[in-house]
Amino acid sequence: MPELPDVSLYVEHLARRVAGASLRRIRLRSPFVLRSVTPALAEAEGRHVLSVRRMGKRIVLALEGDLYLVVHLMIAGRLAWKPGAAPAAIPGRTGLAAFDFPSGTLLLTEASPKKRAWIRLVRGLDALAAFDPGGLEVLEADLSSFRTALTMESHTVKRALTDPRLFSGIGNAYSDEILHMAKLSPVALTRKLSDGEMARLFEAVRTTLVSWTERLRAEAGDTFPARVTAFRPEMAVHGKFGKPCPACGTDVQRIVFAESETNYCPGCQTGGRLLADRALSRLLKGDWPRTPEEMEESKDERRVQPLVPRRPRP
Repeated sequence: MPELPDVSLYVEHLARRVAGASLRRIRLRSPFVLRSVTPALAEAEGRHVLSVRRMGKRIVLALEGDLYLVVHLMIAGRLAWKPGAAPAAIPGRTGLAAFDFPSGTLLLTEASPKKRAWIRLVRGLDALAAFDPGGLEVLEADLSSFRTALTMESHTVKRALTDPRLFSGIGNAYSDEILHMAKLSPVALTRKLSDGEMARLFEAVRTTLVSWTERLRAEAGDTFPARVTAFRPEMAVHGKFGKPCPACGTDVQRIVFAESETNYCPGCQTGGRLLADRALSRLLKGDWPRTPEEMEESKDERRVQPLVPRRPRP
């Protein structure tokens, strides 16, 4: 699933190409990609793009007339830019939709038989806010607000980091890298972290997200991002099961639960212990979602509502 660094890069490149431009036409290859009815999608056509921004892992195009086009790539959704005045063809097998602009076409594709990516058109900031999970923007936060979000509920740190109601834009791939940098077990409990571990985790989150955003920005240059993937050779542990940790040489291990997989280094993160026993299975069953989609969005209309802190009992 594209996470904060990838989505931020998409937003930057889209802003350069379509901010101020007219959205001439929207073409749908798959009618199921559109998850809203009112206002009608045709109302967005002919309107100018006022801004492009990130909202969690979603991309938002603000249009004239108080309209907002929201795109969520989910797991396998990707964007591609085809320059030129003539509308580009939508790929037959993976294509979902096309957005035609005077200088090019933005294509939405999804290379998966499970079509999870979606588009919604909403009117007004209140309607847009319904699709904001409400997670903390860590790059704009201080340690105190980070601690508050992390300990709002008792979870494993892996679960907490990837909960969009708690933290904005962090998913499975970068949470693995963050926890490796912080030298923390993915199943450490949030409310049992020491002050030093909390500070180390906060710094690791910021460093990982900033460094990867800069790396991807340099890699793309002026070209629209084409290599958006959760598996990169430069990563320390994510997707590296069985390979040596670049820091200590210990073979990277994994936790597999339902459709989710977490990679970690026993030498750097768990004091040499392998995370595989009945107690762990019970913990995962109660704390981790069975699929990435379950974490990213709730089952009612696939919306995630902001997590409201519980009031202390009198």
